[in-house]
Amino acid sequence: MMHFARWKTAAILAVLVLGVLLCVPNLIPRAAFPDWLPARQIHLGLDLRGGSYLLLEVDTSAIVRERLAALEDAVRTGAARASPRILYTGLAANVAERRVTVRPSDPARAQDLARILREAAVPVPIGGGATQPDITVEVLPDGTVAATLSEAGLRARAGAAVEQSLEIVRRRIDESGLVEALVARQGANRILVQLPGVEDPNRIKELLGRTARMTFHLLDESADLTRPTPPPGVLFLPGERPGERYAVRRQVAVDGANLTDARPAQDPRTGEWVVNFQFDSVGARRFADVTRQNVGRPFAIVLDDKVISAPVIREPITGGRGQISGNFNARTANDLAVLLRAGALPAPLTVVEERTVGPELGADAIRAGIYAMAAGTAFVFLYMGLAYGLLGWFANVALVFNIILMIAVLSLLEATLTLPGIAGIVLTLGTALDANILINERIREEVKNGRTPIAALEAGFTKASGTITDSNLTNLFAMICLYIFGSGPVKGFAVTVGIGTIIQMWTATTLVRLMVAHWYRRTRPKELPVIEKPGAPLLERLRRPMFRLVPDVTNIPFMRGARAGLLASALLSTASVVLAFYPGLEKGIDFKGGIEMEVRTPRPVDIGVVRTATAGLGLGDVTVQQFGDPSTFALRLPAQGDEAGTQRAVSAVRDALERAVPGTRILRTEAVGNRVSGELFRGGLIALGLSMLVMLVYIWFRFEWQFGIAAIATLILDTTKTVGFMALTSLLGFGIEFNLTTVAAILTVIGFSANDKVVVFDRMRENLRRYKQMPLQQLVDLSINETLNRSLGTSMTLLLSAVPLALFGGETLSGFAWVMLFGIVVSASSSVFIAAPIVLFTGRQALRPGSGGSGEAEKAATARAAKA
Repeated sequence: MMHFARWKTAAILAVLVLGVLLCVPNLIPRAAFPDWLPARQIHLGLDLRGGSYLLLEVDTSAIVRERLAALEDAVRTGAARASPRILYTGLAANVAERRVTVRPSDPARAQDLARILREAAVPVPIGGGATQPDITVEVLPDGTVAATLSEAGLRARAGAAVEQSLEIVRRRIDESGLVEALVARQGANRILVQLPGVEDPNRIKELLGRTARMTFHLLDESADLTRPTPPPGVLFLPGERPGERYAVRRQVAVDGANLTDARPAQDPRTGEWVVNFQFDSVGARRFADVTRQNVGRPFAIVLDDKVISAPVIREPITGGRGQISGNFNARTANDLAVLLRAGALPAPLTVVEERTVGPELGADAIRAGIYAMAAGTAFVFLYMGLAYGLLGWFANVALVFNIILMIAVLSLLEATLTLPGIAGIVLTLGTALDANILINERIREEVKNGRTPIAALEAGFTKASGTITDSNLTNLFAMICLYIFGSGPVKGFAVTVGIGTIIQMWTATTLVRLMVAHWYRRTRPKELPVIEKPGAPLLERLRRPMFRLVPDVTNIPFMRGARAGLLASALLSTASVVLAFYPGLEKGIDFKGGIEMEVRTPRPVDIGVVRTATAGLGLGDVTVQQFGDPSTFALRLPAQGDEAGTQRAVSAVRDALERAVPGTRILRTEAVGNRVSGELFRGGLIALGLSMLVMLVYIWFRFEWQFGIAAIATLILDTTKTVGFMALTSLLGFGIEFNLTTVAAILTVIGFSANDKVVVFDRMRENLRRYKQMPLQQLVDLSINETLNRSLGTSMTLLLSAVPLALFGGETLSGFAWVMLFGIVVSASSSVFIAAPIVLFTGRQALRPGSGGSGEAEKAATARAAKA
């Protein structure tokens, strides 16, 4: 196993060289590369470069209303054209039930009305090339005819609407002149829009939020506008001026979908801004027919259910061109032209989540990330080199290539690096060395057992490989759950850690093995430098371990405190659950909805000015805190009832602050609606629960059922204590928010906790095969003592990588880092005082029948273990 064929060595080196080459484009501006060269780079997320993130939702209820309105029209038209004419009453649409009902005056004509509705059905695909009508029509016992929009019909219409909206949103953004914008579908009925460099997305939100459906209608001049309800076939629509009202015929004379172009211009006669438009051949022909047949009559131009102009037709318009006039200025005329060119949305879009970061905060985040990475790398490198000597320095070299290969894969994927992604890279510094610690400790153990250098190396890498695979797969499962149920930047964290986990398994077991093999062949040492020699020359001491966290041979009777450990753990977890409900966790806006804003005034101002400016807006309890320097403030507003109200609140706060302190800049905005926050909360809890379930199944499959029960019970207790820690910080006044980022931290803790348990469990399983007669309590103690340095060493590397995040990671990642630090300590202790006792109590008979044993037998077994 320590022999590498030349082709295998060449292949490993080729992977490393390729990784370096793939990283190089990230150091050079994209413009420096020729167009023909496919240089792939990592993109900076909006939290690092600044910009806006909008999550839009397609209003599917509008699609239902539109379809039901079409069915009502079909009933009116069909009943009027029938011979003899069908009289009916009670024609109504129920959007909640997705149903249109109508009752014929003559019950014998019910089937005729049903036929009219069936003819109005539209076939929709249901898979396999088959179709079915989008509505189901039935005659009820009381003679009422009902047409209900089917699930397949709703799905087909909603899916088509989202796809059409996606393309229209993309066109609107392109027409507005923004570059590098990302538009992508998310879920069933949502569209994600990322706008790099856009600090104030208000104009974009206005462009995207307008349906921009333009239609042309004839007016019904005989209708009485003073009536509360319009006559059949007529709509009362507002005009541009307050109180203005028009009686518009429901039937669309010409559809704006036939527009091919729209441009802003100034009328040469009046100088006012207008929008000139042009139809395609179908629209031009229809426009010419309507204007030819209705000379002298008013013709309304309707945009989003509002009459923007109602000129009188003076003469037929046959050229397919027209002009929209109104109260436009240069910007509003251009915006309307953009909307008309891009096309109308099939349904309204609502902003359900908004996150905006200014470039200043992005630069601060990059700086904080670099500091955290540099400090974490230095701490971990020093620890590995001093704790494991030459083999530790080999591991450090592998760690460098681990980071290079991780960046290479992210570049190849053209991934977006966010602040949580940087946190994932920093944490990889700690977790990547876990495998090397397992290998180094196993090699040291084999050397102390008297094996030759080559045999110790072979045994070290071979015996540690199973534990490495088990421990890393558990962490990978946690990241998969986080990616599936996480959102936004948290997905980036899961991807980064997941890629790092896979790569580090390769670098630890293959790259380090290659370096060790070449070093061994070149030097042929008589002994491996894995044991300290305090009196040796300095150079020799540097090649060897300088210290140990605990002595190699310990005989700590951990299981004597098994019951006390379980009882203390149960009490702490119970207290944690109580604290989680009362006083409760401090939920972030991810999970409770609301608005957070960070603003900076042009000069230091009294906090009372900011409070006064926002207090009179009627937005509920607005919390204002000074945030760092005297010119920076953090504002928090409660959820505003619905997503539209949330967006209005954001605009109101912006305007109020600008009036109170001109020149105020919005550095960061996060606005999450109630519905989205509920979904994120459920997703976070599902991710936690599913990750535990997957780990239970895996550990149960790989070990005995007792180990699976111990692992899942311990993970639950570890999680409750971590949540209790967060609740306690809220009680003490410096609360760590429970949000998506801290869920990522908890899942990372779960992954590490399972990793640590697997290391101990693997040694227990090995000792069960090795010491057939040893009582289980003695065997559990022996296994813990033998793996103590490994468990503590892995905890130490994670602590050393997480501490810089807490110190330098900034406000965004400080909560994440503190949760990680607490969770690492809890997980390391729970392996000894919770997981091991559970295995002991549940496995006394199954794992070691008759394990009570005599005192003499226990002493003899312990003596044999100490010798071994």
